[in-house]
Amino acid sequence: MQTLIDTHAHLYSGKFDPDRSEMVQRAIDAGVSRMYLPNIDAGSIDAMLALEAAFPEHCFAMMGLHPGSVQPDTYEQELALVEKHLGERAWAGVGETGIDLYWDKSTLDIQKISFARQIEWAKDLQLPVIIHSRESNEECLELVSAGQDGRLRGIFHCFSGTLEQAMRMIDLGFMLGIGGTLTYSKSTLPEVLREVPLESIVLETDAPYLSPVPHRGKRNESAYVALVAEKLAEVKALTTEEIARATTRNALRMFGVEA
Repeated sequence: MQTLIDTHAHLYSGKFDPDRSEMVQRAIDAGVSRMYLPNIDAGSIDAMLALEAAFPEHCFAMMGLHPGSVQPDTYEQELALVEKHLGERAWAGVGETGIDLYWDKSTLDIQKISFARQIEWAKDLQLPVIIHSRESNEECLELVSAGQDGRLRGIFHCFSGTLEQAMRMIDLGFMLGIGGTLTYSKSTLPEVLREVPLESIVLETDAPYLSPVPHRGKRNESAYVALVAEKLAEVKALTTEEIARATTRNALRMFGVEA
C-alpha cells in the first residue's frame, strides 16, 4: 500500500469529537503514515497534545499562533505562550503562522509582527515554518524574503497563487502544500502545478476544512489526502504511487525525518 503524509490537519478540532480515534485509524488504514498538526492559539494546545499522545507514531504537533487569532489585546500574551512552549520540548514545526487578509485587514500590522517573530523562532530552532497566506501571498513573500538568511525553510500551506509566486516561494527554499482545492472544478491550480517541480510539493488536507471532491462541503479528514494524490497524479501525468512516493519523501525531508 502506498504511504502518504498529511502535512497539515486540525484533527484536534471539535468537529472530530464524535469519532476522532476512528477517523485517525481510517487515515492510518488508508496508508497515511504521518499527520502533522498545526496549532491555532492557546485554546487549541491541550486538545492537540492529547491527540499527539494518543497516536505518538502518527500525529505530530507543531507550535505557533494562527494569524486569525492575532488580536490587539491578546497577541503579545499568545506569542509569549508560544515561545514558552517552543522552549519546553521538541516540535515538528512552527505554525501555523502567516497573514490572513480575507477575514480581517485591520490587524495587518500586528499580523506582520507575529509572523516575523515566529520566522525568527523557526530559524533559531531549525524548524520548518508553516505559512497561512490567504489573500496575502505578496505580503508573506516579502517577510519570508526579508527573513531568509539560509536557515529558513517551510511550507506555504494551502497554496493558491500564480506560477510566478510559486517559483518565488520555491526559490526561497519553501515547498507548496496542496490540498482539496486542487480537485475543485474552477481551481487554477492544475495549470500552475503542471509547471511546478514535483520535489517542491507536499500534500495536505487542512481537515476538517476544504474537503476534496467528491466530499466537498462535508467534513474533511486525513484519509482524503489520497484523493488529492490521485488528482495530482492526473495533473502531472504520473501514477498515484509515484506521487505518493515523491510527496512523502518531500515531507520527510522538510520535517527533518530520515526516510
